[in-house]
Amino acid sequence: MTTLAYVALACGFIIGLGAFGASIGIGLMGGKYLEASARQPELMNALQTKMFLLAGLIDAAFLIGVGIAMLFAFANPFV
Repeated sequence: MTTLAYVALACGFIIGLGAFGASIGIGLMGGKYLEASARQPELMNALQTKMFLLAGLIDAAFLIGVGIAMLFAFANPFV
């Protein structure tokens, strides 16, 4: 029974730390985008495209972690 508890705890850590890391990363990136667009407004469109691409990649990494956590939660290979 302790294996199920450890897997549930690990799933919580995977999702929680992944969400924390993704939110910190997107927050820092958004702040740097605002700084860069304030310094050089003529590059705003190019920077915005790159920012949205990176935001999608950061969210994709988090969602892959959520998928792995759900795999462990519902189709546990350790039991």
